[in-house]
Amino acid sequence: MINLLPPEERETLIFKKRFKIVLILGTLFLIFLAFLSSFLLSLKIFVSSQADSERERFVLKRKEIETSEAQALREKTTFFNSNLSKLDSFFEDQIFLTDVFEEINQLLPEGTYLTSFFYQEDKKQFSLTGFAPTREVLFELKKNFEEKEEIMEFNFPPSNWVEPRDIDFHLSFQWKEK
Repeated sequence: MINLLPPEERETLIFKKRFKIVLILGTLFLIFLAFLSSFLLSLKIFVSSQADSERERFVLKRKEIETSEAQALREKTTFFNSNLSKLDSFFEDQIFLTDVFEEINQLLPEGTYLTSFFYQEDKKQFSLTGFAPTREVLFELKKNFEEKEEIMEFNFPPSNWVEPRDIDFHLSFQWKEK
């Protein structure tokens, strides 16, 4: 094909043709950027919503775990408190025999000793047998036991007074805690 157009017109046509191509490519590029930015924006919204959702699930799970741990801790605390309460009430009703032995030992006058010791826990009743060298010492022993505040229902049978010397005595009493 023969080109009969003058060179200026040809250049103008080439320029217009190139301008249309640049314009089309520019428009396509702008459309591409618009789609890309809308895609990235929607991706950002999706990821942030997923992150928020996971964050909420994490918070709920942590609260659930803390609640279950707190509940377990409360149950353990209640269990231990009830056991301690039972132990406390058990020990309140107990007589500590070492304390009673010490008190009895202080009540025994010099020259006397015990030969047997019997304790009934349900009645808190003590029965003692022992030896006293004379009646005077036996009288002092009886007086010491009668004056003691913690001793109740003191029983000192008359048969203890039969012998004047080398007396095997028997006595019984109940002990009350201070």
